[in-house]
Amino acid sequence: MSNLLLIVLGAVVLIVLWLIGIYNGLIRLKNQTDEAWSDIDVQLKRRYDLIPNLIETVKGYASHEKELLENVTQARTQAMQASGPEEKSRAENNLSSTLKSLFAVAENYPTLRASENFAKLQDELSDTENKIQAARRFYNGNVRDFNTKIQIFPNNLIAGMLSFKVREFFQIENETERENVQVKF
Repeated sequence: MSNLLLIVLGAVVLIVLWLIGIYNGLIRLKNQTDEAWSDIDVQLKRRYDLIPNLIETVKGYASHEKELLENVTQARTQAMQASGPEEKSRAENNLSSTLKSLFAVAENYPTLRASENFAKLQDELSDTENKIQAARRFYNGNVRDFNTKIQIFPNNLIAGMLSFKVREFFQIENETERENVQVKF
């Protein structure tokens, strides 16, 4: 009788340890995914902070491009107010499009292109875009790992009971957004 009790107790301990292992793994991946999203937010904030300076620089040279500057400002505001990967992704894609238009218009102003301040802002924005891309890859890798962990059997049973939800990828919406931005100054 005591052997049977020890076997049952041992099985219960193993099951509890297994559940703890699954739970801790899920929490670790959830926290890594949250941290990766935070990295994207940091880079997007840096981008948002650069845009007003860029607009002010362009304003001085291209004052009759008021509508374009307003579009960039509006796209920036929408991107800052967006929440969640899907909505943020749409807003960021819109902001990228308006920034491309701004740089395209800047082509028509040789003195603007020659401006040291504009060139510095362009370099900082380009660097920020590269950091956003790296943060996006890091986030999406963490989302992939987290989603895989909560979807495989038997983890999906425990994840479902503990209300772990599949995360959305932060992705580019259309093929034109996948192309590199060509800015020539």
